[in-house]
Amino acid sequence: MTQNVDRETVVSRLLGTDDILILSHKNPDGDTIGSSAALCKALQHLGKTAAVLCSDPIPAMYDYMQITVYDGSFTPAFVVAVDVAGIQLFGDHNNIQDYAEHVDLCIDHHGSNSGYAYETLVDDRAAAAAELLTELIPQMGVELTPEIAACLYTGVATDTGCFRFTNTTANTHLAAAKLIEAGADVEKLNERLFECRSHARIQAEKMALESLEFYYEDRCALICLTWDQIQAAGVAGAELEDLTSIPRSIEGVEVGLTLRQQKDGSYKISVRTGHDTNACNIARRLGGGGHPRAAGCEISGNLDNAKHAILEEVKKELD
Repeated sequence: MTQNVDRETVVSRLLGTDDILILSHKNPDGDTIGSSAALCKALQHLGKTAAVLCSDPIPAMYDYMQITVYDGSFTPAFVVAVDVAGIQLFGDHNNIQDYAEHVDLCIDHHGSNSGYAYETLVDDRAAAAAELLTELIPQMGVELTPEIAACLYTGVATDTGCFRFTNTTANTHLAAAKLIEAGADVEKLNERLFECRSHARIQAEKMALESLEFYYEDRCALICLTWDQIQAAGVAGAELEDLTSIPRSIEGVEVGLTLRQQKDGSYKISVRTGHDTNACNIARRLGGGGHPRAAGCEISGNLDNAKHAILEEVKKELD
């Protein structure tokens, strides 16, 4: 069982160790990558050896972060996971499981965190792990440089849908203000993260919209992309993350579901809900988790089985 620790303990652990490996979750998004990159740069600023490891390739859209990817050149003495709520979210590639079962410290903002690490700092009031690190890194005695600020802003902005989602708080805006003051170029970052769409991404969105279905008197909307469609479009996984907002954006829809098939045939399911429905309750009953308005899970089996399983849980929550 994990030991829940405070921020002072986290800072003490990070300052008191070296040869640090930072783990991100599979299918990396802006928060897990931005937070990992920022922490890595902060530790390197302190003269420590640190690198980032992810099961899946880091999307090219984040290449401005210039992330130090772990290449095996040092033996990790301390393992930190950032924005990873459960051990099943690490993935299976790049030998990440060699380290996932021995995580010394987890820094997370998911209330559903399973407590897999030896020590855990979870603050589910934070909109993103990057929001937590915006406070932790200065407490480590490291200045928020423009490079670190850009990484952290990426995490905060992407996990809040550019400050549109309900997880956005006054503290989130204060964190963003600190990052802007530190030199994050928000105009360029917002354009890259939210306004630029590749041809492949548009093709994927077109296919997803063609799959649109409504359930429960139109209170639930569902879209789906198969692995063959994703491959045909040639779109990177990170570019598909914002598809999850489409079903819930439809007038009258309380629950929006996005089903995305993975290479192994399983379905990654994203759940987005309005104020009257708890997304985390839906996902948790299928082995997932997340936040009250945004959560997710994975289901094995064919598409019909995945739809049936998630829709049954949606029905329970709507009833």
